[in-house]
Order: sequence, then C-alpha cells, then structure tokens
Amino acid sequence: MALIFNGSPDPTLGVECELLLIDPKTWQVVNRVPELLEVLGDVDWAKPELLQCIVEVITSPCRTVAEVKRELADKFRKVEAAANQLGLTTTFVATHPTALWNEMTITENQRYMTLVNKMQWPARRAMIMGLHVHVGVKTAEKAIAIFNALTTFLPHLLALSAASPYFMGEETGLASCRIKVFEAMPTAGLPQRMLNWAEFQRFMKTLIHAGAIQSIQEIWWDVRPHPKFGTIEIRICDGTPDLDDVLALVAMSQCLVCYLEELYDSGEELPIHKYWFIRENKWRATRWGLDADIVHSDDGTTRNMREDLEKLVRALTPFAVQQNCLDELKHVMNIVDRGGSYDRQRAVYRKTNRFEAVTESVVNEFQNSVRHA
Repeated sequence: MALIFNGSPDPTLGVECELLLIDPKTWQVVNRVPELLEVLGDVDWAKPELLQCIVEVITSPCRTVAEVKRELADKFRKVEAAANQLGLTTTFVATHPTALWNEMTITENQRYMTLVNKMQWPARRAMIMGLHVHVGVKTAEKAIAIFNALTTFLPHLLALSAASPYFMGEETGLASCRIKVFEAMPTAGLPQRMLNWAEFQRFMKTLIHAGAIQSIQEIWWDVRPHPKFGTIEIRICDGTPDLDDVLALVAMSQCLVCYLEELYDSGEELPIHKYWFIRENKWRATRWGLDADIVHSDDGTTRNMREDLEKLVRALTPFAVQQNCLDELKHVMNIVDRGGSYDRQRAVYRKTNRFEAVTESVVNEFQNSVRHA
C-alpha cells in the first residue's frame, strides 16, 4: 500500500464543524439529522455523523480565512433554516450539558455500524463535537516534520477552544471533557512521532495488516497528515459556539503551519517539545484551559498559558499579515482576555442553576455570531 501525499502548493484551508441539533422548546438534543438532511436536499457539504443528533458541515478548499468565514456563515445559515422548518435549531459546542449518550441513535451507515460493533462503549458514548482544520502542505516529508512540531502547540489550541465543562448533567471539573471522552478510542489522542514519510507509511501498513484499522480514516489523532487532501489536519479543538473564535483558531492553525514551514525551509530546528511535556501540557489545558501553567523546560519551569499565547501571537503575526488573517489572529487575544466558552457556560450555570439556560446560551451565542458574520 503506497500512501501518496497529494501536496498543496499553498497553505489552503478546509474546515469541518460538527453541529448539534436542538429542540428550542426543551433545549434537549434530538435524533433528527436524517430529516434535516432531507430538507437540505442533495448537498455535498453537510453529512451525517456517528450519532443522529450531529451533522457535519464542511467547507470546500479555501485560500484564506475570509473565504472560510463566508462559506461557514452561509452554510450554517442554510442548516439553521432547514432545522427551523422542523421546529428545531442548531449550535456548535463540544458537549451538551445534560444529554445522555445511551439515548442517542446510531446513524444507519455500514462504516459507523462496524465501528460501534468493534469499539463498543467508547464509540457509543462519543456524543462530542469538534472543529477540524486542514492546512495544505507542499510535500510529504515537510508534512511529517510540521506534524511532529505541531504537537508542541496542541495544548494552546485546546485551551483556546475548550467548551465542554459539563457531560451528562455533571460538572466535570474540566475545561474540555470532550477530549477525555475522545481519548477512550484506541486510535485517538496524541500522535506517534514519525521520523519521515516512509515510517508513517510503514506504520499505517502495520495497523491495517494487524486489523487495528481498516483505513487511515480511523486514525483519530489530535493532529494527523491527510495524504488524500495533501494537508495536515488539526483535530484537537472543541466545537466552540462563537464563529469569531472558530475563525481565530483557523487563523492560528494556518499561521502555525506557515511558521513551521519557514523554519523547515531555512534548515532551522523545529520547536518539538519532549513527549512528556506535551502530554502534561495537554492535560493542563484539558483541566484548566486558559488558566493552565504549562511546562517549558527540563527543570520543570512553567509559564502561564495566557502569557504563552501572547508570545505565540506575536511570533505568528508576520505570517498572519502574509496570509491576510491578521484580524482573525488578533482575536486570539480577545479570547484570552474574555475567557473561553467553558468560562461563559459556567457563569450562566452559576447565575441560573439551570442546564437548560446553559444550552440556550450556547445556541444564542452561535446563532448571533453567524447572524452578524
């Protein structure tokens, strides 16, 4: 099996968002995505997910974040209009605060049925919604080098996007419980570090031959090379309900790839932290979000996530200018100053003591941000 990396000459963008279908009378999740897709008609940008309460919205390959914004806003509005015809609404958030996964319906699709039969409980309880960002890369070898280095920055992207403090009616104590639910899948979580493209190909062959996966589609790492599209796909981000926040994450993803590509092309060492640093920092972002103190050196020296993000935005600013996404990258600091979705959800619950109010707030936040895009 030869894995051909269909490289992209430019850092193109492709974005996937998993939206949740909600009944606005009760603020509960509904299993009616098949009906929603019927109303939408024959479109190739809205697809069923594992559970019938989740619909995936995807962009075409875009050159700029501004193009992503136009596509997402247009498609989100079309999905919402279709949902409204069914008396429903939508939001983009990593978990619903009270929904029970064992009341959700599995999509009648051979791939999903096979997955659930194989994975059992970890797959059935995966009622979680994420943001996936593809960034185009020129060559396979460059993709592996950048893929390895991107792991250093996964905790930063998770902290910014964290939007899942609640699960099944429980305060989890985490900024992102979605990431812990997803890590139960055997091929999810932090990726293996690869020496080069040949090693990546050998590893994929081994997994397929061993029956661990049927195809590369079943590698659900937090970041992965995507040979078919010629991209690196960043998968660690929670679904988060403010479209401006989503675009900031897309801009940061694109700028990180451009920054690492420039280092690679100039023969400089890429900033790859030790594996235990990354693992610890990911946990701290999972637990404390933007309030995390992350590890920076062998002696255990730490730096506050907000401070580190400020330094990172400064480093990425020339690349944001180059890629025409400076305003979107600057919005990262608005998230840092305002707090993430997990903060806002908790504030609503403290004020109301009602999970329904939390769901209403993330629906309204999502719809207002799309309306004003």
